[in-house]
Amino acid sequence: MDNKVKTIAILTGGGDAPGLNAVIRAVVRTALGRGLAVWGIKNGFGGMVENKMIQLTDESVAGILPRGGTMLGTTNRDNPFSYPQTEAGEIVYKDMSAHALDNLRQAGIEALVVIGGDGTLKIAAEFYQMGLPVVAVPKTIDNDIPDTERTFGFDTAVGVATDALDRLHTTAESHHRVMVLEVMGRYAGWIALHAGLAGGADCILIPEIPFNTESVIAKIKERQLRGRQFSLIVIAEGAYAQGGEISIARIVEGSHEKVRLGGIGEKLARQIEALTGMESRCTVLGHVQRGGTPTAFDRVLSTRYGVAAAQCILEGAFGIMVALQKNQIIRVPIVDIAGKANNVTIDNELLIAGRAIGICFGD
Repeated sequence: MDNKVKTIAILTGGGDAPGLNAVIRAVVRTALGRGLAVWGIKNGFGGMVENKMIQLTDESVAGILPRGGTMLGTTNRDNPFSYPQTEAGEIVYKDMSAHALDNLRQAGIEALVVIGGDGTLKIAAEFYQMGLPVVAVPKTIDNDIPDTERTFGFDTAVGVATDALDRLHTTAESHHRVMVLEVMGRYAGWIALHAGLAGGADCILIPEIPFNTESVIAKIKERQLRGRQFSLIVIAEGAYAQGGEISIARIVEGSHEKVRLGGIGEKLARQIEALTGMESRCTVLGHVQRGGTPTAFDRVLSTRYGVAAAQCILEGAFGIMVALQKNQIIRVPIVDIAGKANNVTIDNELLIAGRAIGICFGD
């Protein structure tokens, strides 16, 4: 099919994730191979508003496949529909979406590839409804975007968390301690669940199952009776106790995701130590999970997504997100997933498997 689009742009929004550069590389090489010109928008949607763009070539993307982060830069604060402006020395928020679209038109950009998580995809859906031809690629280490089995970056994050558990296992056993590992994931427990299973955790605490501290203590004591004088606990940053609330580290004004979670791991470690007398330590992985070299799986998935996104543009298929289902790349309407989440369900096969081998989920 002949393609009417001749010039496209790419942006990366939200938090960074291993594999972003691999997606950019795949889009650029596929598009250039079909005669399209490609521009990169710097620092997410803020670059659309501020008109910060660079032309991308084969040389631009040479050698970036194994690199973490994003060569274009990113931010989770700039929403063109509520963009910070300084007036009379004060910050006010204005709708700059029309201005952003005008910047694209003046640059001759006819279609946009948006790579991001739920907040970024929601903004992409709004631009599509304004008439901008958009194709989206799902990105988040949290794996919480619906209608896709995997987001790139997730496999790398799980690998980092699993390696941390392997290392904590030996020191916990040596010192007869309880080791609590707090991992990312926001309001979804996918990283905790996968890493906990892979790393031999005794307790896995996730946002989808509010935990009872007494159940966690009972598991630790049950292990002690069997001669196991240490325990490993993985807790997602969004997990919370029954009847309690999520632990908020801070509030970031101006961000479409203002709430920053954190602190639940340390809180739990202190409770365990007080109730059992066992020395307890908390390790918070934080952004270590988002940085560094992507795994082979994430590199391959990112490449598949990038090629698929470029093919959508070549075929004139817009307003969709490329996704993975049954190991096949499919297309899903952006409006069907924008603002929605993919959470661990109580009947999830991994959850059932974990219970079968004796893992405590705090309920």
